[in-house]
Amino acid sequence: MQDIELLGLPGSPYTRKMLALLRYRRIPHRVLWGSLFEPPAGYPEPKVKLLPTFYFPSAKGLEALVDSTPIIRRLEADYSGRSVVPDDPLLCFLDRLIEDFADEWLTKAMFHYRWYHSEDAAHAGPLLTFWQNPQLDAQTAQQVSDAFAKRQISRLFVVGSSDTTAAVIEASFQRLVGIMDRIIERQGFVLGSRPASADFAIFGQLTQLGLVEPTSARFLERTAPRLRAWLDRTDDLSGHSADQWMAHADITDHLGELLSEIGRVYAPFLVANATAAAMGHKEFVTTIDGTPWAQPVFPYQVKCLETLRNARNAMDAQARCALDALLAKTGCELMF
Repeated sequence: MQDIELLGLPGSPYTRKMLALLRYRRIPHRVLWGSLFEPPAGYPEPKVKLLPTFYFPSAKGLEALVDSTPIIRRLEADYSGRSVVPDDPLLCFLDRLIEDFADEWLTKAMFHYRWYHSEDAAHAGPLLTFWQNPQLDAQTAQQVSDAFAKRQISRLFVVGSSDTTAAVIEASFQRLVGIMDRIIERQGFVLGSRPASADFAIFGQLTQLGLVEPTSARFLERTAPRLRAWLDRTDDLSGHSADQWMAHADITDHLGELLSEIGRVYAPFLVANATAAAMGHKEFVTTIDGTPWAQPVFPYQVKCLETLRNARNAMDAQARCALDALLAKTGCELMF
């Protein structure tokens, strides 16, 4: 089987998520560092331009695919060994839920910290520009950086970032830092002594929040040196050998805080977004963590909620009963 090729950038949390996962699973791959605006010549374009873009061989030549979660499931089917998706139905669902939270909520913090604070935005503009093309001359790079930063700052509202919601986003990130620090101390990873797809999703967002964006990186380094070190180690787990998923008896103690955080902020967002979409609204207003929250409707995140609900419904009665008991009073039950 030929090496997998993917187009990505260091400033893309999903690129970092997938590269770390490929290294852990020891799947041969090649990275094409580059921009969505200048895709590699001779390669197909995906239906939706996102990073990373994976190029899989097909009967008609290369097929360009995006969206890390289904790509992970495809890799599970195509490559054996060192799986990142538990066989156990309850753990499998929790993995899916936590991965979704990281991909769709924690990325709000990533985008917020990158562009909301002036110091962070001034830092991000040139860095992202040179990540795309390190050979730009200084004048061109400054023009590209300024234009890109202006566009991104103007789009903060798309993820819900505003003067009103800034405290909610930052408090959620800060709580997550403490939660993950304690998770790592107990078992090493979210679902035991081996990494799951959820770990790589959290890792991807934290490579930006904990390593790139000055304000959030300072907070993480100051309050959670264990988590900061975990980021460096998780970047390449090709030599990691522990392979135990956690016992059901440990789930509440190990994941209770994280599930409550998901229920506190992500569940009300998903439900409000889906409700507004069903009513044909283009924007919605809700309350998250006691604060008004307003943003445009995201059709993709309607799909996220549907996927989670379908996954729960597909569980056998015993596993679904165990899940419902686990989620009760965390706030996550709002989704189901």
